Amino acid sequence: MPHYTPLIGTIVLALVVAFFMGALAHRLRVSPIAGYLMAGVLIGPFTPGVVADSGIATELAEIGVILLMFGVGLHFSLKDLMSVWRIAVPGAIVQIAAATLMGLGLATWLGWPLVAGLCFGLALSVASTVVLLRALEGRSLVQTERGRIAVGWLIVEDLAMVVALVLLPVVAAALDPDKAVAMPAILWSIATTLVKVGGFVALMLIVGRRAIPWALHWVVHTGSRELFRLAVLAIALGVAFGSALAFDVSFALGAFFAGMILGETELSRRAAQETLPLRDAFAVLFFVSVGMLADPKVLIEQPLPLLATVGIIVIGKSAAAWVIVRAFGHPNRTAATVAASLAQIGEFSFILAGLGTKLGILPAEARDLILGGAILSILVNPVLFAMVAGRGTAPQDPSRQETEREEAREEAREDHVVVIGAGRVGRIIAKGCRDAGRAFVIVEDQRDTAHTAVSEGWSVVVGNALDDRVLRDAGVPRATKLLIAIPGGFEAGAIAARARALNPDLYVLSRAHSVDEVAYLKRHGVDEVVLGEEELARTMLRRAGEQRAATG
Repeated sequence: MPHYTPLIGTIVLALVVAFFMGALAHRLRVSPIAGYLMAGVLIGPFTPGVVADSGIATELAEIGVILLMFGVGLHFSLKDLMSVWRIAVPGAIVQIAAATLMGLGLATWLGWPLVAGLCFGLALSVASTVVLLRALEGRSLVQTERGRIAVGWLIVEDLAMVVALVLLPVVAAALDPDKAVAMPAILWSIATTLVKVGGFVALMLIVGRRAIPWALHWVVHTGSRELFRLAVLAIALGVAFGSALAFDVSFALGAFFAGMILGETELSRRAAQETLPLRDAFAVLFFVSVGMLADPKVLIEQPLPLLATVGIIVIGKSAAAWVIVRAFGHPNRTAATVAASLAQIGEFSFILAGLGTKLGILPAEARDLILGGAILSILVNPVLFAMVAGRGTAPQDPSRQETEREEAREEAREDHVVVIGAGRVGRIIAKGCRDAGRAFVIVEDQRDTAHTAVSEGWSVVVGNALDDRVLRDAGVPRATKLLIAIPGGFEAGAIAARARALNPDLYVLSRAHSVDEVAYLKRHGVDEVVLGEEELARTMLRRAGEQRAATG
C-alpha cells in the first residue's frame, strides 16, 4: 500500500513549497503572503509539474479561515477603535464605498452583472490585516497617531467585511436578475438572516461571555498547558462550526466572535501565543489554496483589466483614503501613511472571492483578477510604504509635542538599557530600571502588550527585535546593556548576534530554559545566561536555609 494519502501529500507539498517561496519573498523584503500565493500557483492545476489536490486544499483552507478570523477577533481592540473613531469610522465607510464603486465600474465595463460587480468591488476595498500590521511594525509606527488611525481604519474595514460575509448570499439572491424572487420573499429572507445573526450575537454576548472565560479559567487551574491549548482550539473551531450548524451563519463570523470574547479576558495573550503556530500553519495553507485557484494566463489574456484592478487597489482607494484623511485636517504625512498602508488587499478579499465563486455570482476571471491584483499589490506595497511613511516611535503621550520630546530624548540617550520583551519578566525588569532611575527602552512585537507598556509611561519600540532597523530605533548602537526577557532561547540567540553586530561592546544578558539553550546563547555572543530552573532552585534552597536558621 502507498505510504502517503492525498491529504498528507497535499499538506506536505503545500508547506514545503510555501516555505521556499516564503523564504524567497522574505529575501526580497516583501510580505511572505506573496510567496505563499505564488506557491499555490506553482502547485495548482494551471501550471505544469506536480499538482496538489485542490479539493483537500479547499477543506484545509476552511480551517485556515476559521483560525484567521479567530485571530482577528482575538486582537480586536475596541479601545483602539474608539480613540480614532471620528476619522476611522466615516473614513473607512467612505473608502469602502469609493473602492466598491470603482470595482463596479470596471466590472460593468467588462460586462459582468451588477451583483458580480458589487462583490468584486468589495473584495478590492479591504486591506490585508497581516500586511498592514507588518508594514507598521517594521517602521515602529503602530503606537503613533498615524499607526492608530490606520489600525482603527482596518478594524472598521474588517467589521464591514464580517457583515458583508453574512449578507452577501441574501443580497446576491435579491439583486440577481436571473432569479425571479418576489420582494416579500426577499425581505423575509433578509429578516430571517438578521434574526439568526442577532440570535447568535445575543447568545455569544450573554452566555459565551460568561461560559468561555469560566471554562478557560478552569483549564488554567488544572496546570496543563496542553489542555489549555486544546481548549482554545476547541473554542475557536467549536464555536465556528456550532454557529454555522445552529444559526446558519458563516464560519468566519462564529470564529470572529469567539476570538473577540476571548480577547476581553486576561488570558487573551496566552491564548494567542498557544495557538499561534497552528494558526500560522493553517493560514499558510489558506493562502496556498487561494493561489491554486489563480490562472497565470490572466497576465496574457487580460493585461488591461489586471492593470486596472491593480490601479484601483494601489492608486484609486489610496487616493480616496488620502483625500478623506486630509479632509479631517490631518497633515499630509499622516494621510500618506494611511493611504500607503491600505494600498493592498489580502485575506478578506480571498474569503469574499471564494464565497462569491461558491455562490455562482463571481465569474472565474474576476477571481483571477482579484488574486493577481493581490499578489502585485503586496509586491508593490513595501516600496510604496517606504517612500511615504518614514519611521516613528511609540509615544508616552498621544500629543504630537510629547512625541517629539520623546524622540529627542531617545536620540540623546547614550547610556541606557534595552529590554527585549514586555511580558511578565520584561515588566519586572522595566519596573526595576525605573525604580533605579536607569534609562531604558523596551522592544515588543505584540500590539496589545506594547500598548499596555506605553500606558505605564515606558518608552517602547514596537517591532520584531530580529529586525536591525528595530534594534537601531531602540538605540542598541548607543546602549550599554541588552536584557533579553523573551522565553524563546533560540530566538534570543539570533537577537543577541544581531545586536552584537551593531554594538560589539554591548553587555548581553538573556534567560534560558535548558542547558542546550544556555550553550546556544553563549555561542551567539550572550555574556551571561540565567537558567530559570537553576535560579529557582537556588532561591528555594536559600530561603529554606534562612527559615531553618530563624527557627533554630
